[in-house]
Amino acid sequence: MKTESATRSTAIASAVQAFDSGRFFAELNRRVGYRTESQEPSQAGQLHTYLNEEIAPALHRLGFETRLMQNPEGVDAPVLLAVRHEGDDLPTIVTYGHGDVVRGYDDQWNEGLQPWKVVVEGDRWYGRGIADNKGQHSVNLIALEAVLAARGGKLGYNVKVIFETGEEIDSPGLDSVCAAERDYLRGDLFLASDGPRVSAERPTVFLGSRGELNFDLEIKLRDGGHHSGNWGGALRNPAVVLAHAIGTLVDRDGKILVEGLRPPPLTATVRKALSDIELGCDPSAPAVDPTWGEPGLSPAERVLGWNAIEVLAFTSGNPDSPVNAIPPTARAHCQLRFVVGTDWENAQSHLDAHFERLGFKEVKVMVKPAIPATRLDLDDPWVSWTLGSIRKTTGKTPALLPNLGGTVPNAIFAETLGLPTVWVPHSYPACSQHAPNEHFLGSVGREALALMAGLWWDLGDSAAEISAKRCALAAAANSFNVVAE
Repeated sequence: MKTESATRSTAIASAVQAFDSGRFFAELNRRVGYRTESQEPSQAGQLHTYLNEEIAPALHRLGFETRLMQNPEGVDAPVLLAVRHEGDDLPTIVTYGHGDVVRGYDDQWNEGLQPWKVVVEGDRWYGRGIADNKGQHSVNLIALEAVLAARGGKLGYNVKVIFETGEEIDSPGLDSVCAAERDYLRGDLFLASDGPRVSAERPTVFLGSRGELNFDLEIKLRDGGHHSGNWGGALRNPAVVLAHAIGTLVDRDGKILVEGLRPPPLTATVRKALSDIELGCDPSAPAVDPTWGEPGLSPAERVLGWNAIEVLAFTSGNPDSPVNAIPPTARAHCQLRFVVGTDWENAQSHLDAHFERLGFKEVKVMVKPAIPATRLDLDDPWVSWTLGSIRKTTGKTPALLPNLGGTVPNAIFAETLGLPTVWVPHSYPACSQHAPNEHFLGSVGREALALMAGLWWDLGDSAAEISAKRCALAAAANSFNVVAE
């Protein structure tokens, strides 16, 4: 009879063998071949085909029942829901992936590369969506299959899957689907993979994401342009005024100057988690500007624990074909990336009051719908359990990020579904995600297969215990709050 540790080792070895045998490559190459460009409405058929002919059959082989949901927002980006049920008294793990990709930009890839076929050059596996998200969900499914086989066809827990095809267009309809199917998607833990590790060599866990709020600033002073020779010095220039207005949002070193858009101070727990995180370690990563951003914080703290206001686009006149005329308008597209605790719901009033106080009455602020920031408590029992499982499998100390610096639809899982959210990414910062020459590192993929097999295995041993512990802690906290009141 095999010991428990040997069986865990067998599951991990089986997952790694899928890489070494070429099976993982074959599956990934086939999946990359689907042109699932959700930004191109003409490719909607590929989104359906990917779910119906690729993902659903893979899940059926693992014992899942699947349901294809049409998108309720009128966008042709379907959502696949699936469940593998072993027992009503067992804990349930909810996982997620997205099958859509950004545009291929076929003619912009390096010679010898193409977006719709995996090309391997050394450790780099090139292909559109290979890092975001086809490589990542392929790792998780193969690892799950290895554990299921090693455990003799019984995981010891239930698994539910959310598979969307609109993530690259801001996940329209996903929140509505999850809200309508809240009972169907009820679970004890959300565990999924997207985004990058902090570096290729270091396994990483993140617990949510920064929020994203976009806003436009516009100045319109007159209906048409006027000759800069005849009127220069007598007419207010909207580009100059807007440049000065933007300069009041952040100082010349990137510090946010709008008090209402600053986050609360970093907690000791967050600072401790980020104390050993170093940004820009990979050779092709951009050089970090050490003095940019909030004074007194490390670059990791500025990106993962703080807010940032960025100007993404600025236009006045026609920079490609300038004329000798003072332009009538100027417009900037700006973005606030924010962490939990930021008063982002009142961004419009904060910006309006800020410009009014400083006399920039010409500036019109247009705040757009935002994606909330989310973060699981770093002391949650699932966090230490995840870190311990990864350490046991890899022998490495994983990086723990309070949240991803970017934005994933985590608010849907954390708030709409009310799940504790843990993400284990399998990409790395310099993967050229969304750009030509997107790639996945074979070495990271191989290690990811092992650590995900370890996680899927360990859930069979620990999920019920961790869920019970969380319930006990929540009950104790509620009792304390009742007494305090």
